[in-house]
Amino acid sequence: MTRFQEKVVIITGGGSGLGRATALQIAKEGATLILVDVNKDGLEESKNEILSHAPDTTIELVEANVTNEEDVKKYIEITVDKFGKIDGFFNNAGIEGKQNLTEDYTVDEFERVVSINLNGVFYGMKHALKVMKEQGFGSIVNTASVGGIRGVGNQSGYAASKHGVVGLTRNSGVEYGQYGVSIKAIAPGAIMTPMVEGSLKQIGGENWEEAGKEFVSVNPMKRFGKPEEVGYLVAFLLSNQADFINAAVIPIDGGQSYKY
Repeated sequence: MTRFQEKVVIITGGGSGLGRATALQIAKEGATLILVDVNKDGLEESKNEILSHAPDTTIELVEANVTNEEDVKKYIEITVDKFGKIDGFFNNAGIEGKQNLTEDYTVDEFERVVSINLNGVFYGMKHALKVMKEQGFGSIVNTASVGGIRGVGNQSGYAASKHGVVGLTRNSGVEYGQYGVSIKAIAPGAIMTPMVEGSLKQIGGENWEEAGKEFVSVNPMKRFGKPEEVGYLVAFLLSNQADFINAAVIPIDGGQSYKY
């Protein structure tokens, strides 16, 4: 497929996990990529992997902290200055944070998680939408979570921030549809990324793989999702094929969030 031929797409959190998997998928379909991450080494690893599969891909790497609005402005300005437009934006950077009961959840940790997961998404939308409104087209996919559509326990900061992402998506989708811009969110469940591995290590320590087996035992599909499965979904949602999907939140969790 060539859905992204001559398309310019920004991906935050592009140095690992869902960001890398999505970048690889849309690179294979012809996209020009701007990969953003706070981890410079992760960005280089993503670039090398992408070029090994899609050697003709144009890739711009931007080291940036999404909690800093000036850094966010920087990656938007670099994109527009170099390529003249933003066709798609995977607003994806995020963390889980430490697990704890709400009463034991520290204020510093809550602020840290919300700053990355919610403020970072807001800054990205704020500055990308200015460009997209003016150009009259564009697609944004925000990374929420099943933790943004239901309670998960022991994750006050994560759940609050991801519920916020859902609210931002719905609100801004209503605002900007009239300008030819569609905004949606994905709600991944347990996808086997470094972040989920870290979560399992919080739960199970050295026995985290056994904890993982127990974790997915209640999933209707009895397994973890794969990063590339999320990449396929995001690629579709960023493409012109999904222009009329707006203000929607799409779970990708094996059906677990619908299970009583």
